[in-house]
Amino acid sequence: MTDRPQQDWWSAAELAAAGLPDMPGSKRKVNEMAAREGWKARSGKVRRRKGVGGGMEYHWSLLPTRARLALIERREDMSEPKISRDEAWADYESATATARKKAGERLAVLAEVEEIEAAGMVRSLAVTTVATRSGASEKSIWNWFARVEGVAHADRLAYLVDRRSLRKKAVPVAPSAEFCELVKSDFLRLSGPSLTSCYDRAVRIAEKDGLPVPPIHQVRNWIKATISEPVLIYHRKGVEALRRFYPHQTRDKSAMVPLECVQGDYHKFDVFVRWPGEKDPVRVQMVVFSDVYSGKILAWRLDISANSHTVQLALGDLIERYGVPQHALLDNGREFAAKAITGGTPTRFRFKIVDEDIPGLLPLLGVKVIWATPYSGQSKPIERAFRDLCDRIAKHPAFEGAYTGNRPDAKPENYGSRAIPLEDFRAVVAEEIEAHNARPARRSEVAFGRSFNDVFNEAYSRAPISQATEEQRRLWLLRVEGLRADSKNGELKLHGSRYWAEWMYRIAGQKIAARFDQDDLHAGLHVYDLAGGYLGHAPCMEAAPFLSVEDARTHARKRNAFIRATKELAKAERQLDHHEIAARLRAAGKPVGDELPKADVVRLVPAHPKAPKPARRRDTTDQIEAAARLEAQITRLSERRAAPAEDDPRVRFERALTLEAMLAEGQPMTAEQRSWLAEYQQSAEYRGFARLRRAFGQEE
Repeated sequence: MTDRPQQDWWSAAELAAAGLPDMPGSKRKVNEMAAREGWKARSGKVRRRKGVGGGMEYHWSLLPTRARLALIERREDMSEPKISRDEAWADYESATATARKKAGERLAVLAEVEEIEAAGMVRSLAVTTVATRSGASEKSIWNWFARVEGVAHADRLAYLVDRRSLRKKAVPVAPSAEFCELVKSDFLRLSGPSLTSCYDRAVRIAEKDGLPVPPIHQVRNWIKATISEPVLIYHRKGVEALRRFYPHQTRDKSAMVPLECVQGDYHKFDVFVRWPGEKDPVRVQMVVFSDVYSGKILAWRLDISANSHTVQLALGDLIERYGVPQHALLDNGREFAAKAITGGTPTRFRFKIVDEDIPGLLPLLGVKVIWATPYSGQSKPIERAFRDLCDRIAKHPAFEGAYTGNRPDAKPENYGSRAIPLEDFRAVVAEEIEAHNARPARRSEVAFGRSFNDVFNEAYSRAPISQATEEQRRLWLLRVEGLRADSKNGELKLHGSRYWAEWMYRIAGQKIAARFDQDDLHAGLHVYDLAGGYLGHAPCMEAAPFLSVEDARTHARKRNAFIRATKELAKAERQLDHHEIAARLRAAGKPVGDELPKADVVRLVPAHPKAPKPARRRDTTDQIEAAARLEAQITRLSERRAAPAEDDPRVRFERALTLEAMLAEGQPMTAEQRSWLAEYQQSAEYRGFARLRRAFGQEE
């Protein structure tokens, strides 16, 4: 036992936690004791604590006697191992199997010694006894006890490993450093030259520069020892090869449900197909959407090229039949990143987004888009289905002679001898996809020997599925803008087909937008205004055979029904006939004209010297004579007609004056009286008598 503990300086917290005799058990009490006994006044016994937190540290000699003795007694128990616990176990893992076995045997020897010592025998005698039994020397046993001094029993095994077994092989020294660097720099190139060629080129340089040339096997061993495999792959094969070198990620689908995520991609068939409107045979492309959980192919469409229109229609087929998915795992190609499909989605199209993007089909339906890693088949499980379809569709016996081969250098001998009609090709594709979904003995983590159909159907009945509304169903149809309706009846024409409904007279001559299915033009058009408002559906008017009597009769029945319906609507719209309107117009009386106000200031305009002279103005005498002649003419006409008293012009005029007086006084009048007065006031007879009355006044 030594006369001093292993640790000389103690903080207040450490003294409180040590549990020493005659010492307080809290940091605050220790500080109060130091202040009470004046520890800070003892020169060289108090110092500022270094490190985070600061504070004061006290020398162990300041402690009470019993506390100092306790620290000295604990010296051996408080000794720390030379290496940390983590380092010891790391060394144990890197040791050989033989070294780990020997460490276990040493641990058993120490346990036996401690067991005998616990029975009452002193340790020295116990060590001698166990050494005789085990064959180990007493000195070795004492060394093993020294290794595990202060170590927890659970960690003793790691400290008992023979350290000599941990010696790592030294990196071989380059036989000629400059020569080896020449070979290595030439060898680490993307063109991938052989080591022999790099060595030969380095020999030529070394002979010129006078460098020592070691044998090639020494250079090869040096390169293997100094260059890691990932670095070698990066320099000689590139970043993509290094990415493939990293282990792939295994993704679990067991916790998913149907339509939680769908995946879509394009596949180009290695088959020549006769496409309508194309002069030469083409290789058809198919867009496919499948369920990630079950692997079932849910929807597909064929087209001559990869485009967003086909993607949009295939998505519509999927949603129409099964429901709206929650997520969509899409390829990063332009056909999927088009604004019509994913506009407004973050990381869309080269991982950018702009505020002006029109919301696409998937964002409008609330589907979250997930972009697959470019050029990474592991990111798209649907690639496994494509490999299956390549074998079962492209090499189908019905397509013999039309198969093109999957590489330019793998063309079959009968290459180009056939081209399959599109409808025949479509029928085989539909048949094989159904067989693909129904094939049993699938080995995925959710199939357990069942088919994709069985997996999907079982979980689909229990999954929360969102169905699309009628308005949402029109979102995935193709959109064409700028169609102008016929100026007469609003008829529309698109791709050689005619579309019309009875309501379309309202859009005659206007520009509209329409949504349609390019594979089913006879299903009609959904018509929108240019602002996006839905107007209605326009059915297709199919052309009839020229000599078809039945089609002519059907068309006539539709036209007659339209005419009858229009007549009934017209009759309901008109509540008054023309006789009633004329009577009410006569009863309304003469319209009151605007009277020009009298000018208070009159400016005289002098006559031009060459202006024609105004006619002589007739005086009052001339007016009287003209009125007398008019009255005499009216009298002769009335006498010649020999009209009854009620047809006398004077009588009629007097009657009109009477009715006018009644109307002015507000006296009641019949509808016939009002009508007669309004009509008589428009006659020349009334106007003539009225002029006489204004000129000469009322007769007595």
